[in-house]
Amino acid sequence: MKVSFEFGADRRDKQGKSASRRLRHTGKVPAILYGGGEPPQALVLDQQNLLTMIGNEKFYSSIVRLKIENKAQAAIVKDVHMHPARSAVVHVDLQRVLENEKIRIRLPIHFRNEAISPGVKTQGGVVSHMETDVEVSCLPNDLPEYLEFDLGEMNLNDTKFLADIPLPAGVVITDLVHGKNRPVVSIHSPRAEEPEPVAAEAAAAVPAEGAAAPAAGAAPAGAAGGAPAAAGAAPAAAAETKKEGGAAKKEGKK
Repeated sequence: MKVSFEFGADRRDKQGKSASRRLRHTGKVPAILYGGGEPPQALVLDQQNLLTMIGNEKFYSSIVRLKIENKAQAAIVKDVHMHPARSAVVHVDLQRVLENEKIRIRLPIHFRNEAISPGVKTQGGVVSHMETDVEVSCLPNDLPEYLEFDLGEMNLNDTKFLADIPLPAGVVITDLVHGKNRPVVSIHSPRAEEPEPVAAEAAAAVPAEGAAAPAAGAAPAGAAGGAPAAAGAAPAAAAETKKEGGAAKKEGKK
């Protein structure tokens, strides 16, 4: 089987939070190795050595070789726990690898020819990645470093799913085995920018050209009580006219 990384490990006798904290203060990292039909084994790894490897994508998707004292053990990295506030590894989970036993591991998806696909180059589309890695199951000798997805023939509004990913011989996607064929990548039209809410409200508040500005203190149209006030305006005006007419008749009699 192909091994991409090799590093040393020591057996860890003392366990528990206090023991792990003391290890970290000395530049060491507690780890656990399990699987392969053997009991879990507590290990100690070197912090600085790990920091040089964890930034490499292949560290999580390939087989590593542990040198535990005088014994070599193939394994895969199942999880790396990082410190929430600084660049430091807190704990590492490793799983033993046997040549005749299938392993489950997440592989990165490398997308090719996005820029030259018709959906992007000639149709003005935008690529969206719904998945960037996927879990596979295979024998150690069949494990690839990554899965490759060619988008060179994709058009606007096309979507590709897990079942569309080309797979090497002996490799299966575990989600497909369970009937989950999720979308992986699509090309869609860019979304039009929506106006800012504040700008839209300000534009709506500006009166149209030629429209009379509302009188000072006047209630806005449609406000509560607006309709009764308008209904009472006409009778008031009629009463005023009637009073003026009566005064004119009295002056005529004189």
